[in-house]
Amino acid sequence: MTITELAIKRPTLIVVIFSVLGVLGLFSYSMLNYELLPKISPPIITINTLYPGASPYEVETNVTKLIEDAVAGIDKIDAVRSSSFEGASFVFVEFKQDAKIDVVLQEATRKVSAIVSQLPNGAKQPTLSKIALDETPVLRIGVTSEMDSRQFYQFLKDRIQPRLSKLAGVAQVVLTGGEEREIKVNLDAEKLHAYGLSVLHVTQAIKSANLDFPTGKIKDTDGQFIVRIAGKFNSIDDLRQLVVARSRQGSDIHLDDIAEVQDGTKELSQLARVNGSTAVGLQLLKQSDANAVNVSKIVREELKKIEDEFKAQGVHFDVAQDTSTFTLDAANAVKFDLALAIAMVAIIMLLFLHSIRNSLIILVAIPTSLISTFVFMYALGFTLNLMTLLGMSLVIGILVDDSIVVLENIYHHLEKGKEPRQAALVGRNEIGFAALSITLVDVVVFLPLSLVSGLVGNIMREFALVVVGSTLMSLFVSFTITPMLASRFAKLERLTDRTLMGKFALAFEKFYHAFTLHYDRLLKWSLSHKKVVVAASFLLFVGSCTLPALGVIGNEFIAKTDRGEFGVTIELPPGV
Repeated sequence: MTITELAIKRPTLIVVIFSVLGVLGLFSYSMLNYELLPKISPPIITINTLYPGASPYEVETNVTKLIEDAVAGIDKIDAVRSSSFEGASFVFVEFKQDAKIDVVLQEATRKVSAIVSQLPNGAKQPTLSKIALDETPVLRIGVTSEMDSRQFYQFLKDRIQPRLSKLAGVAQVVLTGGEEREIKVNLDAEKLHAYGLSVLHVTQAIKSANLDFPTGKIKDTDGQFIVRIAGKFNSIDDLRQLVVARSRQGSDIHLDDIAEVQDGTKELSQLARVNGSTAVGLQLLKQSDANAVNVSKIVREELKKIEDEFKAQGVHFDVAQDTSTFTLDAANAVKFDLALAIAMVAIIMLLFLHSIRNSLIILVAIPTSLISTFVFMYALGFTLNLMTLLGMSLVIGILVDDSIVVLENIYHHLEKGKEPRQAALVGRNEIGFAALSITLVDVVVFLPLSLVSGLVGNIMREFALVVVGSTLMSLFVSFTITPMLASRFAKLERLTDRTLMGKFALAFEKFYHAFTLHYDRLLKWSLSHKKVVVAASFLLFVGSCTLPALGVIGNEFIAKTDRGEFGVTIELPPGV
């Protein structure tokens, strides 16, 4: 018994199968994340090393050169570039497109760790990271308040930042700008010289005194007690009264004897303003597997609660940038195109089949195949992005091809006088290999695209596999649901001008017949002027190939998009 015969004789089984696929598909759709593009990780690793106070030449010779030599032996390196600045080294390692970025990142980390001991004493630990386009901040927020600026910054750091960091999907909350509290110890060089002290001696005394550490435990009959020394400073006066040394006469030298201790703020290196007003910036980064749209929604709800809770302090959050908005707008635009494509396919089906009943039988293939594809997408870890939604839009016309071919042959056997069930079975069996070939032609075109490696493969893989999965599902639908519905609902349509549908169908047939006559005349002319047709085709082919070569048609990696935002970069003279 073939699958089609089973579908016709046991329709309940087919209904149950596709009902389960429908439920799983809707569940999978609700679980899919929204992204602008698939996960794209160019095979590039950045190695950043800070060397405070060093000149560019010192950074290059003592840091950059060592790191370049260390990573040069990694496999599949395409190029190594570096930049050395005052106090900072940046090394960019670009790998071949077929390199696995996570593997080479681990190898680079191992190589760099091996030479850390050779770096200068003042150099910080090198930081290695890969470039991931989806790791940009989801939200950029400006926060204002009526509180004192220094108190407000500490409030954000102690109360708001941890609260937002705990939200589902939030990976990191970064503060930008603001006045952060800093205790400044301004040493007096003359007094240091008079007491015979050095800067290093004073800094070491402060570090040694500002410590909390355990010293052991005490046991008695009632229990056990932990003993620790609480040596951290509790106030500015404690710091001022710190004994840093003893004079030759045996008197204590306090910190305020040789320095001015101020409760001040850090030197500003970043500023944040919102609508011309000074603010503190918050940048929220999402976790790699989190849904950017859901993260944005959850954070916005939490910000509203915080504003209501601290209304007396005048806390206000102003969202300056929300990347999920553009993602949603782009996804909704593609969804609209998807719905429009389905509607246009329905109209075309109605024009050529002349039957609402037959058109509905064909159109069942579209939602059935698309909803089932969501299960496939969720299982492979895909997201709802421009490429997967584009694949669904593109595949709309392909999904009905198999069912059209099958239904057309079933209708042919109905015209021969066969009863519907027999016509459905014979009609599908006759045309089965033709439907299979139609599907496999699309599969062999798109499946190789999913095997492409590198950056292009990251972009095209989800697109290609969505098309392949939807197309294979449409073949299954044409072998099961289409003949099953046709065996019970299909009937011969007799066109007549007595009904509105009949008048419309006859008018379209008249137009189509006239168009066929024009095409017939054009075909006859082409067959009688073969040299002209071949020459014209050759010229068009050559002309098409020369357009990109002459620069008439440009080329670029990804088409330009307009987010409705712009940025300004200002380069100031050196030393500013």
